[in-house]
Amino acid sequence: MSQDALPIPLLRLAFRPFFLLGAAFSLFPIVLWTANLTGHLDFTPYGGGLFWHAHEMVFGFVMAIVVGFLLTAVQNWTGIIGTRGPLLALLVLVWLAGRLAMALNLPTVFTALVDCLFLPLAAWRLASPVIEARQFRNLMFVPVLLVMTLGNALSHWGAAKGDPSLALQGVYLAAWMVVFIMTVLGGRILPMFTANGSQTPRVENLRWLELTCIGLTLALVLLQGSGVANQLPTWFNGGLASLVGLAHSARLFRLRFRVTLRVPLLWSLHLAFWCLPVLFLLLAWHYLAPVGLLPISKSTAMHALFAGAMGNMILAMMARVALGHTGRPLLAPRWMSFAFAALLFAATARVLAVWLWPSQYLLWLSMATIAWLFGYGIFCIGYFPMLTRARLDGKPG
Repeated sequence: MSQDALPIPLLRLAFRPFFLLGAAFSLFPIVLWTANLTGHLDFTPYGGGLFWHAHEMVFGFVMAIVVGFLLTAVQNWTGIIGTRGPLLALLVLVWLAGRLAMALNLPTVFTALVDCLFLPLAAWRLASPVIEARQFRNLMFVPVLLVMTLGNALSHWGAAKGDPSLALQGVYLAAWMVVFIMTVLGGRILPMFTANGSQTPRVENLRWLELTCIGLTLALVLLQGSGVANQLPTWFNGGLASLVGLAHSARLFRLRFRVTLRVPLLWSLHLAFWCLPVLFLLLAWHYLAPVGLLPISKSTAMHALFAGAMGNMILAMMARVALGHTGRPLLAPRWMSFAFAALLFAATARVLAVWLWPSQYLLWLSMATIAWLFGYGIFCIGYFPMLTRARLDGKPG
């Protein structure tokens, strides 16, 4: 199919609508939740404010970007034209329907069915070209999407039963699967991106370190995502989280962060990945901290994932992928450096500042919200023309 056969550029490849709509949507669960907490808004969405905030940041925002990325990448992997046109429009509409049903607090069964439909449809569109091209290695992402669907269903079940712990466990299950995706992709893309972007020799992966890092992370993901960790001794959970944090740190240290300092697309991505060992080590501190010595809640530690690793890596990857797939050089506009810095500040305020100065929780939360608005607002405004217009090089996509 030639590019001219599809007149709407926004529907030519999955990254276009999902990056734009997902980034814009991320503003709502944060702003409305903060406004609700600070008493500026009376908002009662599906499942209540806390559940809606957590659910929509993962299943609304993050999943839109994950699906946009995977359905774009699969075209590169297989050489088969990706999901586009009417099929892509249908997928976007299903995602939007889930967001509206959640926000409007529509009937439980309807909301759950509509919302849980999105990821299986995405898994189908991901699996089809992979199977056709017989690239079965890349099928690993299909069961990951289906496990995330299970997490979504679990969260709706918990919300329907009025069980907030069960509802949030479903959200955590999907979030931990994202950690696994980040761990696997990090080993694949970070050495290559670093070498190409900094014009320095590529640091080859150490096989034993990669296997150790992925294996330990998978163990932590399974225990935390399934909720089994809640039944295990704190020394075990803390010890495992410490080992995972050290393994990730060792892998990142080898990639020489200093060579990225002149390239915003690189230092933003590196710092996003550094949020993962921060997550693991803060989680270890949650389990192992001596009584009365700067205790940290699991929720605050997990925001090193939500506000830190996810928020920053998504922004860095969207900025890079959108440039490459619209026929532009991989040079971020200067204003994106301010967006990257704002997201790093948002993560620092939401995690470290809240941990160290908990009495000022609402202040730090408000500052983190403003910084997030600034960072993702810059992306939405600056990248809107790129995502809604044809490629500069005239190629399809």
